[in-house]
Amino acid sequence: MVAAIMLSAFAIIVFINCTYYFIFSKFSFLKPLTDLKNNSLPISLIVCAKNESENLKKHIPFWIKQKYPDFEIILINDASSDDSLEVMEKFSASDNRIKIVNVVNIEAFWANKKYALTLGIKKAKNKYLLFTDADCKPKSDHWIQEMANQFSDSKQLVLGYSGYQKKPSFLNKLIRFETWITAFQYFSYAKIGMPYMGVGRNLGYTSTLFYENNGFMSHMYIRSGDDDLFVNEAANSKNTAICFSKNSFTESIPKTTWKSFWNQKKRHITTAKNYKTFHKIILSLYFIANLLFWVGAVSCFFFIPWEWATGLIALRLLTQYLVYSKTLKKLDETGLLYLIPLLELFLICFQLSIFISNIFSKPKHWK
Repeated sequence: MVAAIMLSAFAIIVFINCTYYFIFSKFSFLKPLTDLKNNSLPISLIVCAKNESENLKKHIPFWIKQKYPDFEIILINDASSDDSLEVMEKFSASDNRIKIVNVVNIEAFWANKKYALTLGIKKAKNKYLLFTDADCKPKSDHWIQEMANQFSDSKQLVLGYSGYQKKPSFLNKLIRFETWITAFQYFSYAKIGMPYMGVGRNLGYTSTLFYENNGFMSHMYIRSGDDDLFVNEAANSKNTAICFSKNSFTESIPKTTWKSFWNQKKRHITTAKNYKTFHKIILSLYFIANLLFWVGAVSCFFFIPWEWATGLIALRLLTQYLVYSKTLKKLDETGLLYLIPLLELFLICFQLSIFISNIFSKPKHWK
């Protein structure tokens, strides 16, 4: 009796896992659109920086040399205490496409990135806005072009991919895996008409969409979430496009210590609790199904015949391998495929620890 119940329960868990992989396969086997015309829409690239002088020195040259006919760069100095403003002014003096917004903290919006971004968006002269971070580098001189190509009369929001630099450490592999699986999910759900988030390191939308949704006002009190909460609120099946050609990627500098990565993910997970209810349900179910799979994979061997347990585990892992291998290659995240079981199990434990930790302590926010 116990064996039959355990077998049925584990089979249901594997079925739920495989159902998610079927959803994800809609993106995994998707090819980039090749019939898009090269847009020449005027673009405003917006970068908000707080104490990022060194990253600005390194990355502004990459933004300047983008091969796109019509764009400006809005650099926002968000009340920095280092020489970020001086760096911005130096580049602005030699390139008239660069505009500067110098934000001074006020009591109502103290250290609020959304307030700074709002000022930058108001400064932009163009309708089409592209966002990245100061520590982000485009992986191609055609980044703006690739993202701009996705805009149309109906598509007012473009989700892009931003990975992390590859380093020889397990922490780096975990960061890249977590970033990749997050993008994998938001691309997949957007593909089936349920966009729920994006990342500000590579994100585009129109000022029209921003103002129609009253900007960040509904979640201005939440200091993080200028990207995912806005997308969660404003995106729908008709107005959202995805961009995943390799020339459209950006690359960020990864955290190098477990503590800094821990604090970053505490902040991100806290923001997710403000998603729409249905989005929270499907994301939570995915996490729970993964957790229960690994718990069941171990416990089932003690209660059901090993042949059944091995068969169900193999079915789930092979389905996962087939779907994941295509997307790892698509998003240029090589070197992770054979570590997926270990990385997945470690990430589940890591996230579960953060969930528990957030119950007892609030995360740190924008610098």
